[in-house]
Amino acid sequence: MEKIKVLHIITRLILGGAQENTLYTVEGLIKDPDYDVTLVSGHTTGPEGSLVSKAKDFGVNLVIINGLTRNINPFRDIIAFLSLYNLIKKNGFDIVHTHSSKAGILGRFAARLAGSSVIIHTIHGLPFHPYQNKFLNFLYIRLERLAGKFTDKIITVCDSMAQKAQVAGIKPVHGYVTVYSGMELGKFINERTSSSQAKRNIRLPVDAKVVGKVARLFPLKGCEYFISAAKYISERAQNVYFLIVGDGILREQLECRVRQMGLKDRFMFAGLVPQDDVPKFIAAMDVVVHTSLREGLARVIPQAMAMSKPVVSFDIDGARELVHNKDTGYLVRPEDTKKLSERVIDLLNDTGKAEKMGINGKKLVDPTFRIETMIDKIKVIYDNLTINAK
Repeated sequence: MEKIKVLHIITRLILGGAQENTLYTVEGLIKDPDYDVTLVSGHTTGPEGSLVSKAKDFGVNLVIINGLTRNINPFRDIIAFLSLYNLIKKNGFDIVHTHSSKAGILGRFAARLAGSSVIIHTIHGLPFHPYQNKFLNFLYIRLERLAGKFTDKIITVCDSMAQKAQVAGIKPVHGYVTVYSGMELGKFINERTSSSQAKRNIRLPVDAKVVGKVARLFPLKGCEYFISAAKYISERAQNVYFLIVGDGILREQLECRVRQMGLKDRFMFAGLVPQDDVPKFIAAMDVVVHTSLREGLARVIPQAMAMSKPVVSFDIDGARELVHNKDTGYLVRPEDTKKLSERVIDLLNDTGKAEKMGINGKKLVDPTFRIETMIDKIKVIYDNLTINAK
């Protein structure tokens, strides 16, 4: 039987949720003899780290397009569009599946012009949001609406993304399907480093209470709110330390703020750590905090829950689909650092409650967030669409 030719397109292969989701999808499809898969990405540079070497380790047929960049650049965008069009036209892919904002727009328009029979887009996080420039907001909504007209199915990483896209008029309700992001959940569930050993490994007191955050240090990731909450918490709770895992352009600015607030001795910036080491850092955390202002569904939430850690999160996007108040953690209004601090202190003081929330969270994420579950659901979507396209 002839293989189904699939092209995945993403703007960059940085260390990030959308990129991991895409790479694991491609890897899963490669293992299936029914599929012939190619992955396209732009060049990956910057402090966020890269998944390019991991893609090569997986045996992915990776094509790099020079003009494909994150920022809008008319000259480069035209080059990228033409490169995508030529690639799709030449190879006759049965399915073109796009990811992220820039690749999602250029890739779908190129696929449409090249005559692709099935076009799919995954929304990992909406490209338009209330914190951006009004013109960009207007532009992205209009482009997404236009691309939505010839997108056969939009996959969203949480129900919230589908609801927001529908409200914005991107596509009617039947045009979406939620597929939660798959991840190597077993690495988190099976992590055997004890809390005390994990703290010892990163040179924190074994008896300390550790409040942690895993995120890229970029705008809208909410690190400034985490630091503000840390000040409030440190003034009302004893022997508490704060840990941020991740790197980015704001690191120097955030470290400066920590010093200004007198928290230098209580704060640790772990920087960019190998993916396999992330569970060891989460093991050191007594409470995991998520303070991003926009996110599809942050991968750290199911990862923390897989390790039986309670989560306190801003109530944004898909967070409420996992963080259930008083059951798996606490939700608070975005930017409300006082309430965030109070919820964290509550869990630090009541270890029984924290442990119960952690146990409930673990039951919620397994097997929903396993890679195999995600791949199986995506294959069903592919099969249904290719059958209808014939």
